Amino acid sequence: MIIKAKPLPVTIIKWTVLFLAWFFRRRFNKMIINGAEIKPGHSYLFMSNHFSFWDGFFALYVCFKFINKQQKLKTIYIMSVKKQLEKNWWLKYFGSFSVAPGSRSVDESLDYAADKLDEPGNILLYYPQGNLESSHIRHIEFKDGVYEITQRIKGDCQLIWSSNIIEYFESIKPSVYFNLLDCGTNKTFDFDALKIKVNKHHEQAIQNQIRFTEESGFYR
Repeated sequence: MIIKAKPLPVTIIKWTVLFLAWFFRRRFNKMIINGAEIKPGHSYLFMSNHFSFWDGFFALYVCFKFINKQQKLKTIYIMSVKKQLEKNWWLKYFGSFSVAPGSRSVDESLDYAADKLDEPGNILLYYPQGNLESSHIRHIEFKDGVYEITQRIKGDCQLIWSSNIIEYFESIKPSVYFNLLDCGTNKTFDFDALKIKVNKHHEQAIQNQIRFTEESGFYR
């Protein structure tokens, strides 16, 4: 049986994001969002590379600083590993619900995610790598979860990818660059095409951050 989300009103989450924005201004040098087209009247499956403790907070920041300005969001949901959610029970009030890989409850979690994405204005934060990996990974390996969720959605859902890259350059504080990509909708979903599109975008996003060094090829 899954642990279901009990999200707080979106107004409270917005105030939390305002606090995050204040904190980020103190912790980071710059936070740059390179946007993409946001389709109105859709729900949103927001994906990104998964490399740090900050990833969920980064996603909240992008959702309200960019996506919410294009399309008013209703509620945010986050798929979390059940063991983590049991340890951090308060996360369910910020939209987290559980998934237990390898268990019989996985289908229940996938159905729950798809059900939430049937409603326009809802957004699900999802990390298709399935595990934390270095931010220097050049190739994103997708688990099957995004395919399984997308096949279950009955409404209109836009898939959005963000390649998040951290650099220092001249500052003693890091800067974060969010490189968004419109990945189409569940109606036009093609899993193999998605993987190719995201990885080309991710490689280009990394290349755009390299100032002086030319690389003959990326490490695989």
